[in-house]
Amino acid sequence: MSFKLRTILVVVFIVLSLVLSGTLGWVMNRYAVNSIKEEIGDSLFSTAHNTADKLDNFMWSRSGEMDLLARLPVLRDSNNTNEVHEMLDQLQSSFPSFSWIGYTDIHGKVLASTDNILLGADLSERPVYKEGIKKKFIGDVHDAVLLAKLLPNPSGEPLQFVDISLPVMNNQGQKIGVLAAHMSWDWAREVKQSVMESFRQSDKDIEVLIVSQKDQVVLLGPDGLVGQKLSLSSVQKAQSGKSGWQLEQWPDGNNYLTGYAYGDGYMDYPGLGWTVLVRQPESTALAAVADINTFTIIAGVIAAAVFALIGWFLANKISLPIRELTGRADRLSKREMVDIPVRRSFHEIEILSRSLRTMVSSLVQKDVELDNMQAIAHYDHLTGLPNRNALETYLEHTLAVHEGNEEQQLCFLYIDLDGFKKVNDSLGHQAGDVLLQKVAQRLSSLSRENDITVRLGGDEFLVVLHASSEHPYDEARAYGEQIISLLNKPFVLEYQKINIGCSIGGAIYTIDSDNPIEIVRMADQALYQSKRAGKNRITFYNDESFPQSAM
Repeated sequence: MSFKLRTILVVVFIVLSLVLSGTLGWVMNRYAVNSIKEEIGDSLFSTAHNTADKLDNFMWSRSGEMDLLARLPVLRDSNNTNEVHEMLDQLQSSFPSFSWIGYTDIHGKVLASTDNILLGADLSERPVYKEGIKKKFIGDVHDAVLLAKLLPNPSGEPLQFVDISLPVMNNQGQKIGVLAAHMSWDWAREVKQSVMESFRQSDKDIEVLIVSQKDQVVLLGPDGLVGQKLSLSSVQKAQSGKSGWQLEQWPDGNNYLTGYAYGDGYMDYPGLGWTVLVRQPESTALAAVADINTFTIIAGVIAAAVFALIGWFLANKISLPIRELTGRADRLSKREMVDIPVRRSFHEIEILSRSLRTMVSSLVQKDVELDNMQAIAHYDHLTGLPNRNALETYLEHTLAVHEGNEEQQLCFLYIDLDGFKKVNDSLGHQAGDVLLQKVAQRLSSLSRENDITVRLGGDEFLVVLHASSEHPYDEARAYGEQIISLLNKPFVLEYQKINIGCSIGGAIYTIDSDNPIEIVRMADQALYQSKRAGKNRITFYNDESFPQSAM
């Protein structure tokens, strides 16, 4: 099916406009998406980083207060537990984040505590004592055990604490007890709330999560995720010390822009290794991109319509002289004698019309020259048989067709004349050339369709024939016997009867090898085995009589 040039040009203009619009739209969309992602991602990362800093700063402050408290004389050198009670209650009143503060003796017995809770209790087996008696201990978030039923809990939700404890030394530097505190996890929720208040009203569906370092469990976050383990790339990156943002898929199957930061401590406070995640659904974050896509589509349709009108006008103007030349050329193809007019509407059209006259005659001449060159390049000048170049072209095509064909095999028969040198020496090279021509004629008489008979050089020939996969050796052997029988018949040279023979070596593609060069080499080796075995016979590369050393 062919189309008019004018129609093609119009279509090309329309297609180009659509491609241009589509490309620009895609580029703009990618740019907008990336820009929005960058902006929101940076914002989420900044929020995560600030939240982590606030958490660490808060814990650093509480840790410092405990350090200061442990150095007070009332703990270091006083035996008045009432004074200790008053000091602990005053500290809790000033910092409500401390849900419970207690002072134990060297054996873990609680000597003083806020509101006398756990007074006299033995904490020697609790981590807050066992770790605090060694050095300052700050434990991760955990559920309340001893204090669950002792502290007020209006919300009814499970109580969670962060422990801080450290040894208390007397003036001689000896450990005399442990100062321990349970901090309510509510302060972290307050930090989260203060962070969320900084977002604009339009920043929807943004959520803050705090993940523990030890088992990657959500300590604080949306309902349904608290207590769940998060195996996310962002968590792994944060816990390896990296901070940033990325788009990733969460366990609910949705994609979120996720900012992440790692709580690596503040000042001399080493931090608990909490990971802060701030996420927003991709669909919410990139909602503005939909407006850009709509605008791009509308602009693309308008551009296509404008380009179609421009294209129709230009196509008609450009194609008019070409249509005239096309009509003349069509008449030339029908062997009509027509004059090619010179059109000066466009410089290229003028050159085309001037060149068309000489082109027709030169093309005819080129065809003749190409045919001659092909014959010279692919055929032996003495015998007229295909040469090595023709064999290479034949194999390139035939092997591609043969690939995957299980019904046929390719048989390579390497032929060398027996007694040719004697004829050449006795009657001269001219007689030898005539003999080679006659041999080529006889070989050609046996050639079948799709097969090829090639002169490799001197008195060596190669036949490639198709045989069935069931009996490739039988068919190749029968063909080789026909060659031997035909070449055994006498030749007449310079009024003399000449008798020669031939030896043949055979190999099967792909039984013997799937490499054409290797197959020819195998057939050549089999040929010389025929020579050694008495000549005028055919030997195959895998014959039982073929010596193993030759392989």
